[in-house]
Amino acid sequence: MLILMVFLPMIAALVCYPICRNSERAWFTPAIAVSGAVFVMGLLLVGDPELAESIDFFCGNGIYFKAGGLRTVMATLAGFMWVMTALASPEYFSGARANGRYFLFYLWTLGALEGVFLAADLMTLFVFFEIMSFTSYVWVVQNETPEAIRASETYLFIAVIGGLTMLMGLFLLDNAISKLVLAEDELSAVSYYSMLRFEDIVRYAPALSPRLRWTVGVCALVGFGAKAGMFPLHIWLPKAHPVAPAPASALLSGILTKSGVFGIIGISCWLFDGVPGWGNLLLVPAVITMFLGALLAVFSVDLKRTLACSSMSQIGFILTGVSMCVLLGEHGSIAACGAVLHILNHSLIKLTLFVAAGVVYFNVHSLDLNDVRGFGKDKPLLKLAFLSGACSIAGIPGFGGYISKTLLHEGIVEYCEHLTEHGLSAAPYRAVEWIFLLSGGLTLAYMTRLFYIIFVAEKPEHQHQKTPYMSPMTGAVLAIGGLLMPLLGLTAHLTMDKIAAYALPFFRREPMAHVVNYFSLGNLKGAAISITIGVLVFLFVGMKWLTRKEDGHEVYRNVWPKGLDLEDAVYRPALRGLSFAGGAAARLVESVGALLIYGTVDLLFLGAKDKVVPPEDEQFSAYSKQSERSRVERSFSSDLFYAACGVLALMALAAWNMLR
Repeated sequence: MLILMVFLPMIAALVCYPICRNSERAWFTPAIAVSGAVFVMGLLLVGDPELAESIDFFCGNGIYFKAGGLRTVMATLAGFMWVMTALASPEYFSGARANGRYFLFYLWTLGALEGVFLAADLMTLFVFFEIMSFTSYVWVVQNETPEAIRASETYLFIAVIGGLTMLMGLFLLDNAISKLVLAEDELSAVSYYSMLRFEDIVRYAPALSPRLRWTVGVCALVGFGAKAGMFPLHIWLPKAHPVAPAPASALLSGILTKSGVFGIIGISCWLFDGVPGWGNLLLVPAVITMFLGALLAVFSVDLKRTLACSSMSQIGFILTGVSMCVLLGEHGSIAACGAVLHILNHSLIKLTLFVAAGVVYFNVHSLDLNDVRGFGKDKPLLKLAFLSGACSIAGIPGFGGYISKTLLHEGIVEYCEHLTEHGLSAAPYRAVEWIFLLSGGLTLAYMTRLFYIIFVAEKPEHQHQKTPYMSPMTGAVLAIGGLLMPLLGLTAHLTMDKIAAYALPFFRREPMAHVVNYFSLGNLKGAAISITIGVLVFLFVGMKWLTRKEDGHEVYRNVWPKGLDLEDAVYRPALRGLSFAGGAAARLVESVGALLIYGTVDLLFLGAKDKVVPPEDEQFSAYSKQSERSRVERSFSSDLFYAACGVLALMALAAWNMLR
């Protein structure tokens, strides 16, 4: 069944493409059916946590899948997200072009993502991780606008760089563990099918040299962090989501970023479990991601960009929980539960909010807050669904987001108390706690601002809408998403606690030792602090500084300095600089090599006369002066390129050998 979950969407896409490529609506039925089948198979996996399957001949050493724990939770969640977005797609893609291309890669990405979540070893995970990166690239470039093309370039660049960096780390780890297995038992090494199974990583991790272990960890963190949208590799996320179709944005934000989080959890809890240094290393970008994403969202005046920056911030919340899980060691169950549940909640939240954003765009054909203001004033279903998502992501008590954020906050407080009990300073982690609460307040501020603008502010005169403004299936998706969040929040002990406990084995943690009283005075106090901060930021920043009156109407402005765009200010200039330096070095080497070659040629033919081809050969008859030199000149650049590739390969092999 695991193999079927991975390859059924891919095979179905290939079968359906020739039939449906020229039809506007023919794709929706197979997309819904295949996604629904994957979702049902995911639910069936809950009762079979030990299921494992493999294809031995695939990708050299084979690919291996395993169910249970977080794997099953994520695989089932992915199926659910695909079903919901497929149901909301017919209305959004009505009249759109290249629907066949979109849905081909829509199903391929589902299969690749299931391969990531069900992977039993890191090499299998890497194979499907890279497939997913390339297939989801098509989503970003789908509309083929200049903004979409530029955003897709950034997305692909970050994905490729991250993937290659991760691969280097996996090669190092595979080589090191292979040697340990060989030293332990030569016979078992011969029959050993994969050196990167999670169980073997945790077994041999203590025997690895610290230098190699950290090199592998940092390489993997770069690769997985790039996909998760972790600072400083987050630059693709705020630009890709606004240009992608709304259903694709819901998946990019709600579940594809979680593939990176899934990989970081695997590395953190299987390679660095109980290593405080790794927990602290992960905590730094996690906290920056958490705060910076919320800050960018406050200043945004684009609906989907605000939601994209919000996703970046929520990934920071999740990674903060993962870092606390590592720092607390065997006592990190609360932090791990918080991370799992926030993954679940954030996926449901972004499903609802991005589908709602799609409804707005489908009617107004704009995402600028100045154009969409007041659109939802007389639309109760859209208003209630959006309000449910906003309250959940802001951590309002009674909603699912409050439960997961409470557990994440508890994890930070627990580690602070742990340090205090052992006579160590907890000041840096108290600061982390306050940044956590401040980021939660900023979340409430920008979500309140969005709700006010879309559902309370006055409509502009030029705004028009279609009748009906959304289809029944889209309304059903919003209703389901909007109802699930308060339902989970109000039944946390019956639902969310059980989901978290089921997922904990992947974190290598035991279930929580005690039942958390989510509505205790202490937990409500943390939520109250964030709510107070959020209200103040909304009133004095969102409504005063970022809003001005023009001709009796409110105008929402973006005052974020363009010079602080990390991509334009740092990454693209650095890439141009590296290209210039590399080109200059290649030209220098070429000049020296050409000088040596030309000098040798001139020396060999010193004193010789021009070569003359006999005139009876009419086809080649010519006077040829320095013909040998021109022939060398034409081939030298290609030879230099191949030589450079060989030198780089030798340097890489030498580096791996040094790090063994």
